[in-house]
Amino acid sequence: MNEKAIRELNGLGVSVPGNDIDTDRIIPARFLKEITFSRMGEYPFFDERFNEDGSEKDHPFNKNKDASFLIGNDNFGCGSSREHAPQALLRWGIEVVLAESLAEIFAGNCAMIGLAAVTLNAGDIKEIQTAVERDSSIRLSLDLMSKKVHCGERIYEINIPESRRQALTEGTWDNTSLLLDRLDKAKATAASLPYMNNFNS
Repeated sequence: MNEKAIRELNGLGVSVPGNDIDTDRIIPARFLKEITFSRMGEYPFFDERFNEDGSEKDHPFNKNKDASFLIGNDNFGCGSSREHAPQALLRWGIEVVLAESLAEIFAGNCAMIGLAAVTLNAGDIKEIQTAVERDSSIRLSLDLMSKKVHCGERIYEINIPESRRQALTEGTWDNTSLLLDRLDKAKATAASLPYMNNFNS
């Protein structure tokens, strides 16, 4: 099996309720100036987690720092198409986003870095949110092969585009690694292109 294959993920959950949670809330714009993603894990929901003096606010991310499943509501990840948003979540420790619906560009950016973003119906999301808010120690599991989420003793059906599910389960989501693994073939293809060989029109 490809070492990058993602078929099952397990962990604790954090509920971030509310519709239309946009990428500017997930990662404030001032942090986009950083040259690399290395510190992005410090910044998810930064302005909602901290006061100006640096003290913590009452935010789910401050109370559930070991969570790897984020449970959101409708249109999660909307707004500007900043790839920093899923990077910040992943580097904070989030491996799975469960939501009623996901902004399409956000979902695509998640898939490209191996962050499993899936949707469930509104009633199921509400049940999972209620469960993790009531008991932060409840375990969640995502099975991408059977397309199910387990929350305690309950089992829920998920929705994910088949192309994204296959990319995750087969480990082909990392385009950079795929290109490097096929570098000789890429070089050969480039060498065969007329405009790479002093082509004169």
